[in-house]
Amino acid sequence: MQWFGGKESDNVEEGSSSGGGRGFAVGGGVVGVIGLVIYLFTGVNPVALLNGGQQGNNMQQQQQVNTHVAHGRTPEEQLAMKVFRGTEDVWDSLFTAQGKTYQKPILHFFTGSVDAGCGFASSATGPFYCPQDRKVYIDLSFYNELSQRFGAPGQFAQAYVIAHEVGHHVQNLLGVSEKVQNAESQASSEAERNKYSVALELQADFYAGVWAHYENKYHQNGLVLNEDDIASALNAAKQIGDDHLQQETQGRVEPDSFTHGTSAQRMYWFKKGFDTGDLSQGNTFRQMGL
Repeated sequence: MQWFGGKESDNVEEGSSSGGGRGFAVGGGVVGVIGLVIYLFTGVNPVALLNGGQQGNNMQQQQQVNTHVAHGRTPEEQLAMKVFRGTEDVWDSLFTAQGKTYQKPILHFFTGSVDAGCGFASSATGPFYCPQDRKVYIDLSFYNELSQRFGAPGQFAQAYVIAHEVGHHVQNLLGVSEKVQNAESQASSEAERNKYSVALELQADFYAGVWAHYENKYHQNGLVLNEDDIASALNAAKQIGDDHLQQETQGRVEPDSFTHGTSAQRMYWFKKGFDTGDLSQGNTFRQMGL
């Protein structure tokens, strides 16, 4: 991946906390990629856990630091901030073309744990988007997990993770998340609710691909991709597919418990977004009537 210049986002803050609520909630099935691992090892559906954590959450005041801080930024932080700026530019252009206004989210770095607008989260949760405060939260130590534990190294694999979470922000702005949350509340079974969660996650993968399409086409923030970069993102999608993770961790695959989609599905929808850049082709809910 080559970056010719590239601006860093100004919509960045950081801060961690040690107190707070009883779980973190990000309604509409939006959870970080580690959320599935929580399910696999505990048997607890992350979405149910997170929604339950909204009540009784005591927000702790967080120290917020603008991008222009005195200390230096790590290469991982700088990359994340450039990717985030790239998503801002691309989605602002796409929303403007549709006569809409893109309301930019905030990228929040934390270490260990954080009290988000949705509740308390630890780094084990993985990166996540909170619709209540419209922030993308990430403990950058996750990238070590992505590379070493999940076998998905590379800078563009890191970029894919951020672009996926921004995809959830786009869903929030477009009202998709609210529709899914309503549909999940009326679902007759956990398996049916999980299908909505899968569709939501696959659309976020598609939106990540759309960002990559336009960033690479117009180089709005100086990013130039090659085949190895796309292969890196597709490998990341493969490694965090529900079926792959379940097979690796419990030795069997349980489709009714999928919350993010299979490896093949995640790869397909990211690649479709990247190949087409056409938002009208990203309806992962078609078979569900949404």
